[in-house]
Amino acid sequence: MVALIAGLLLLAFTVIAVHPAVLGWGPEIIMFLKGFAPFFAAFVGLIAVFIGVADIKDKNEAKKEEAASKRQDAKNE
Repeated sequence: MVALIAGLLLLAFTVIAVHPAVLGWGPEIIMFLKGFAPFFAAFVGLIAVFIGVADIKDKNEAKKEEAASKRQDAKNE
């Protein structure tokens, strides 16, 4: 409940901060977003690459375990 209230308050502050008649931070926020976007894209891309590599490793490990399990089952029969 506290997180919901905090989130709503932060959203309200964002709307007030961007509104040109209140604080007039709109141009600064746009400038920040323009500068931040490439770094954010690089960060998200890097995380996606790490997740992809981990997924490939997990699939290879699962295949090895499945093959070992089949060999063990064939050996026991």
